[in-house]
Amino acid sequence: MDTFKRIILSWVLILLLLFTPTGVMATTEPTAELPFDIQAKSALLMDYETGTILYEKNPHEKRPMASITKIMTLLLAMEAVQDGRLKLDDTITVSEHAASMGGSTVFLEAGETFPVSTILEAVIVASANDGSVALAEKISGSHEAFVQKMNQRAQELGMKNTHFSNCTGLPAENHYTTAYDIAIMSRELLKYPDFFKWSTIWLDYMRDGETMLVNTNRLVRFYEGCDGIKTGYTDEAGHCISASAKRGHLRLIAVVLGAPSSQIRFNEARKLMDYGFANYDSMLVVKKGQVIEKEVSVTGGKKNSISGLAGDSLSVLLKKEEPKEFQREVELQQPLKAPIEKGQRIGKLTVKSNGKKMGEVDLVAGETVEAAGVLDYFGKIFHSWLKKTENDR
Repeated sequence: MDTFKRIILSWVLILLLLFTPTGVMATTEPTAELPFDIQAKSALLMDYETGTILYEKNPHEKRPMASITKIMTLLLAMEAVQDGRLKLDDTITVSEHAASMGGSTVFLEAGETFPVSTILEAVIVASANDGSVALAEKISGSHEAFVQKMNQRAQELGMKNTHFSNCTGLPAENHYTTAYDIAIMSRELLKYPDFFKWSTIWLDYMRDGETMLVNTNRLVRFYEGCDGIKTGYTDEAGHCISASAKRGHLRLIAVVLGAPSSQIRFNEARKLMDYGFANYDSMLVVKKGQVIEKEVSVTGGKKNSISGLAGDSLSVLLKKEEPKEFQREVELQQPLKAPIEKGQRIGKLTVKSNGKKMGEVDLVAGETVEAAGVLDYFGKIFHSWLKKTENDR
């Protein structure tokens, strides 16, 4: 495609995104079971930290997912970057197959080369189908091999009602998911800080300004705290979105599948998150590495005690009206015998509120303790005798 056509298509896209109205649409009356209804085939609202579901409508109904598919594509890419199999400055050469993709594209041409970071941005911001296939081929060698990895990862994450047939979301047989499964893979993707480098971009360019990239997720610009994740649309799937926003310590994931229009899709995602932010708080109760027990007795070691640290962070989800008071209960492995490795589990911390368990984290050793030898025991005896002598003076 020549430069002139690229520029014209880019401007058409941005004008559509900028001037589509964003006002709230009227909705149906709330049902008896739910606080309100959503104008979509299925929907779900999840607290990111705890995975608690705050709202659901047909959460396990299998549906086509359109470009929501790319959440898994991006997750595998982020995992590849983290473990060193893929570097952001690696070069991707576009194949004939990748360049042939229809739908949402950034007009990649066979033989063009780009750094991985540019292709990632094209997929995250502009939902590029051609970029998705190019990325998949770079990671796995072929699109087919990559799709196998997508399904394998879905099973590992417990996405029991999902099957991928491609990495783009273009219509295909046996390609489906659920609102619940989308929330699961969205939550996993949000663990990677690099994702937010691109998901929060509203407008950017590639090819030295020749191709404009406009974020397909308008909530990134028009909803406070929104920083992702992915939109999608096909005639079969309807208008879909998995959106995330964070205010304070509370991060929410809102999934809407099969909305009748793009406008309603964004409005309903906004409604879900408005409900969550209005009614719930997330509080960081324990921070990873925090000292929970200053001295934990150790037997048979060169040291008599170690510190007990929180093995992970713990956030709790509370309704706004609930008290913000917590009780901590520590349970230690006894007796704790050397040798002990730093980071080794030595017990657990349970957090409660009004007698209700809110969560728990492992307690881990703050330092390494080697097993004591004969000379160590003699040293301890001598030190104890010396200390007693000084006290008797």
